[in-house]
Amino acid sequence: MSTIEKRRCAGFDLDVQSVRDLNGALHAAVEPGVWEVINPKGRHALAVGLTLAHEVRIVGHAGYYCAGMNQLAKVVVEGNAGTGVAENMMSGKVHVMGNASQSAGATAHGGLLVIDGDASARCGISMKGINVVVKGSVGHMSAFMGQSGTLVVCGDAGDALGDSLYEAKLFVRGKVASLGADCVEKEMRAEHLVLLTRLLQEAGSGAKPEEFRRYGSARKLYHFHSDHVASY
Repeated sequence: MSTIEKRRCAGFDLDVQSVRDLNGALHAAVEPGVWEVINPKGRHALAVGLTLAHEVRIVGHAGYYCAGMNQLAKVVVEGNAGTGVAENMMSGKVHVMGNASQSAGATAHGGLLVIDGDASARCGISMKGINVVVKGSVGHMSAFMGQSGTLVVCGDAGDALGDSLYEAKLFVRGKVASLGADCVEKEMRAEHLVLLTRLLQEAGSGAKPEEFRRYGSARKLYHFHSDHVASY
């Protein structure tokens, strides 16, 4: 049994206690613990702003901004998650066992976000270092203005993938409806296969790295140039 499994599990019933009670207890803790949250019923801002290596299991669906601003903690949602799950995450791991709504992992600087189902529009928008693995498909404008980090899509990608991309790495196994401004398909090199293999293993995906294609920035929009005005 691991150290974290030996810790006392704290239970929260959100039909009895409030989200404020839950987050307050998580923030007040002086050492990492194991927490189980029942009856979330789509409530918003669950397990936000965590700065300890807690394990938080949310039994059911979560609303907006679940696990936002996460540091170190592992948050598992046994259901779907609403807009902005793991928004501005710094480190740790967030695992959505269902589908995620729009803007999953938005602006996040680090950590790993795993979505077992599909993610809606703008998955990884303005990502700044996070690694996102979606075992299903993603909606339009995913990785829009992605600055760094990695988006792995085991299914298909919607329109305008990687629009106005900076240096984030995109890997898609299925079809891409269209590429956004300044996003192009790139060569898959050995180091990319190593990175992809590691992320797929960490996410618990059985997909093969060789089945993916890589996309990245053509680097034409870093600075304004009149020759590229139609792309802005």
